[in-house]
Amino acid sequence: MLEIILLCSAGVFSLLVGSFLNVVIYRLPISMMKGWRKECREFLTENDGLSFEKEPEEETFNVAFPRSHCPSCKQLIPAWCNIPLISYLLLKGRCLRCKTKISFRYPFVELLTAATGGFCFWHYGLSYETAVLMLFSWTLICLTYIDIDHQLLPDQLTLPLLWLGLALNINGTFVDLESAVYGAMAGYLSLWSIYWLFKLLTGKEGMGFGDFKLLAALGAWAGWQVLPTIILLSSLVGAIFGIANILMSGKDKNTPMPFGPYLAIAGWLAFFWGTDIQNWYLGLLGS
Repeated sequence: MLEIILLCSAGVFSLLVGSFLNVVIYRLPISMMKGWRKECREFLTENDGLSFEKEPEEETFNVAFPRSHCPSCKQLIPAWCNIPLISYLLLKGRCLRCKTKISFRYPFVELLTAATGGFCFWHYGLSYETAVLMLFSWTLICLTYIDIDHQLLPDQLTLPLLWLGLALNINGTFVDLESAVYGAMAGYLSLWSIYWLFKLLTGKEGMGFGDFKLLAALGAWAGWQVLPTIILLSSLVGAIFGIANILMSGKDKNTPMPFGPYLAIAGWLAFFWGTDIQNWYLGLLGS
């Protein structure tokens, strides 16, 4: 009975975190881009002597400020409209004031966060492994949706994920330290090598540097042994979704598509079931 209560508590807590993840997914890239524009203007002014029209003072914009508001009518969202999942159902997926439709992605992210958090608790119980794996899962969710929206994998998320994986495995929390270090190195260098080979052959950039860092982070958490599984799964799923997207939307085959979501999904699956997937695949080859 106690386990069921704790599992439900973990799910509810994860649901609340999912609401926060929606904020991070939306605001972090915008905050980063605002900072880049400011830095570019300052650099060009100081080094090239260029002048720019003075921009109006902008209010602070980050994950915490300003308060949540409707992007259409700018109405501040009251607390009762920010209850994860429940508010979406009560409002029937529309803004309280202007009735603009709210994307289903918001409650979906909350449900996905709750599901992954609950699964981590079910798998490891009440332990610090559960806590860090929840953080691992939630970071991958953020990276997935930011990459879908902006084709961007922020260093603010990938690098802490990488270092946390290495730090946790100093004492062999999930894999031995040697496997974690080799995993981080091999993860980065494998995609880095593919990137440069593709660029030398075609003159084009096939992927972003964020993909290298994400695979390095996954290798740091799960060890080098699962990297082939991650690369195979992500490439297979990416190819299927990419072809389907081209056929269904009529987009040009040269249209860039994010690879981070497929790495994140494959990495999460490989962390929990990497050995089973490898054994199944090798069994097929053997048969």
